[in-house]
Amino acid sequence: MAKLDDIPRAALDWHRAGQGAALATVVQTWGSAPRRVGAMLAVSGSGEMAGSVSGGCVEGAVVAEALEAIGDGGLRMLEYGVNDADAFAVGLACGGTIRVMVQPVGSALPAEMLEDLVAARAARQPAALITAPGAAPRLELSGHDDRFRMDRSGFEEDGQTFVAIHNPPLRLIVVGAVHIAQALVPMARVVGYDPVIIDPRAAFASEARFPGETLLDDWPDDAVRALGLDGRSALVLLTHDPKLDDPALAEALRSDVFYIGALGSTRTHAKRLDRMGEAGFSPADLARIHGPVGLNIGAAGPSEIALSILAQMTQVLRQGA
Repeated sequence: MAKLDDIPRAALDWHRAGQGAALATVVQTWGSAPRRVGAMLAVSGSGEMAGSVSGGCVEGAVVAEALEAIGDGGLRMLEYGVNDADAFAVGLACGGTIRVMVQPVGSALPAEMLEDLVAARAARQPAALITAPGAAPRLELSGHDDRFRMDRSGFEEDGQTFVAIHNPPLRLIVVGAVHIAQALVPMARVVGYDPVIIDPRAAFASEARFPGETLLDDWPDDAVRALGLDGRSALVLLTHDPKLDDPALAEALRSDVFYIGALGSTRTHAKRLDRMGEAGFSPADLARIHGPVGLNIGAAGPSEIALSILAQMTQVLRQGA
């Protein structure tokens, strides 16, 4: 299934199909801008869109500029704000201002470089696309400095060289192909996660229950180890069975996943913490586990529980634990 946030791949697909394409990126914001620096919009030569650079206020104008850029091959730097003349036409009614860089693929953005970027994202390799005035763009692969950990696209100190950080897509690993997972997985996909469901029980982890999704029937600890756990991953344990949950939980506690959630009552969670403590994990390790899982919103039923889990994942991702 296609990922909603894979904007570079959309641009590459359109370019390969001969339609022409451009990648538009928010490079600077002031005030109440609707999208953060680094937000992307891909535009095809026929005017198709993938992604966004605002809440819909300026996309039409950016598409028009992108189509012209595809035609002439030149990079464009656009700026949109709100004023009396254009507040209801192109401007940002929220009162903010944004700058958007438009790079047509094949000229301002070499197709080979875009291919390398798409490949890096698919391999979960952090990358930085660097654009400086008067110089060809370049792609750097890394993953150790603060820019990559914090997902901080922005201008360098010279105020002219823009660094677009492309971290691996967010990933959700669900242990337990249960009813809650059937609601959580599609919700997470819409938000931008790449979900994987792990359950060795064939009756649960079936294509009929999770059409088009990635299903692994390995033992959970083997599966998460094979997947590789990183700081762009969230792990949610839903089986209620310590034989399945605990091995995967131990792997997660040894990793730098940004979120760990475990289903169960307060009493169940207390027993879980006792088991993990006996296995040698410290109080600081155990404090990383969100249990009972999800924000306390009074959820009733699998879909509302799934909503509470996704809300808590977002809170931890954006605000910290």
